[in-house]
Amino acid sequence: MAEGEDQSGLADRLKSALDALGLANKAQPKDNYAFWSTQPVSQFGEEASTSSSDNGPIDTPKTVADIRQAPNSLPDNFHWDNCDIDDDKQLTEVYDLLCQHYVEDDENMFRFAYSPEFLRWALKPPGTRSEWLCGVRVTSSGKLVAFISGIPMQTRVDAQELPMVEINFLCVHKKLRHKRLAPVLIKEITRRVNLAGIWQAVYTAGVLLPRPAAEAQYWHRTLNPRKLVAVGFSRLAPRMTVARAVKLYRLPAAPASPGVRPMARADVPAVAALLARHLARYRLAPVLSEAEVAHWLLPLPDVVHSYVVEGEGGAITDMLSFYTLPSSVINNTEYNTLKAAYMFYTVAATIPLSKLLNDALILAHTTGHDVFNALDIFENGEVLRDLKFGIGDGKLRYYLYNWRVGKTLVPSEVGLVML
Repeated sequence: MAEGEDQSGLADRLKSALDALGLANKAQPKDNYAFWSTQPVSQFGEEASTSSSDNGPIDTPKTVADIRQAPNSLPDNFHWDNCDIDDDKQLTEVYDLLCQHYVEDDENMFRFAYSPEFLRWALKPPGTRSEWLCGVRVTSSGKLVAFISGIPMQTRVDAQELPMVEINFLCVHKKLRHKRLAPVLIKEITRRVNLAGIWQAVYTAGVLLPRPAAEAQYWHRTLNPRKLVAVGFSRLAPRMTVARAVKLYRLPAAPASPGVRPMARADVPAVAALLARHLARYRLAPVLSEAEVAHWLLPLPDVVHSYVVEGEGGAITDMLSFYTLPSSVINNTEYNTLKAAYMFYTVAATIPLSKLLNDALILAHTTGHDVFNALDIFENGEVLRDLKFGIGDGKLRYYLYNWRVGKTLVPSEVGLVML
């Protein structure tokens, strides 16, 4: 915990969408999950392995011809619809659904507030298919009431490189949770992905489901202590005042590393090569093309912030990045938005990681962020406490669909960041 402050933290105070949708029954024993026990995922009670050579698919091998052609059935007066996020009206509908009905914290103080620009960035990487942006509408009114997304992600697990999808943004209108639409959404996105000849997926959740491939811890670094205390995100420890907290978390006005500048399009090949060498060190990591590096890392205002370190002769030696995910502050008369930065991909090749991450904190502060969140994946766990991060209350769990990891990953073996 950072000195003088109790940081319960938005990232882990927010319930996962799976929990809110009833897919994890906390009243049941951990090995009793009605829906997940029917799915090709690692189950609790399976004998653990100590070797990555036991990695492999869980389900019986299939072909596209084996997959059901017709969509899964929905209740009367509901129908499936592909959401075209290039259409501003449909993007706004997805935005409105997520803003009102996605993840909230248990005390109803905060709610993720994905911007339309963020959603277009998150849902339209190279190779995205329209049928993987899967919505449910009320037939009589046309209202969008549920959504789930899949995006392509070439992923390496140990020595095996697999075409996967990243599943995200599972959301059902609060008034329809009793209809158990969430399992139907998962089955339908699985069917659609299988029809493209892809059989594995990766997803994350805060809750415990069968069975995590890895567990990571969120840490939070205060950037704007006065605001965080005012909105209830942080609480001052005894004998700590706001003025002392402001002094404790004060940051320099500019990065300390020489040669730090915003990433430009001309940097894409060098950044892609730098990142590929770095990610090869981890047991779970994405395999990114130059087009994907350009999509995910080229700066977008208030969406993704990426910087490179330019050395002698113009060589790109290091890089850092973070993305912006604001949250609505509910029932606070002073503030209505909390602006959080989340650590994305960072490569400290010639600069110590602690120094490069401190530069990231400085850049996040100068761009108006209130808090900086990071997981203890990569080598982050070695430096976060020294940078005045406070440990969060919960964990983020990584799951693989239809792929068994023989030897469970520790956080420092994870090189994958999911939005």
